Amino acid sequence: MSETSTRTKPAITKHDSYRSNNAHQADELQPTADLVDYAKSYAREKPEVAALWCLGVGFILGWKLKPW
Repeated sequence: MSETSTRTKPAITKHDSYRSNNAHQADELQPTADLVDYAKSYAREKPEVAALWCLGVGFILGWKLKPW
């Protein structure tokens, strides 16, 4: 004789769906955090190159966004 269990799945609450949405958002933000970490470590290793990149990007943005 075989017994079958009649377990029911727990109901999904608002708290559970909120937690899963936050986990999903954290996964989406991870590449940005990785890029920031990489940029920080690169700037620590090669500060001259990072400063020149910032100067170049600032020059281009200032040139393109000038008010006249």
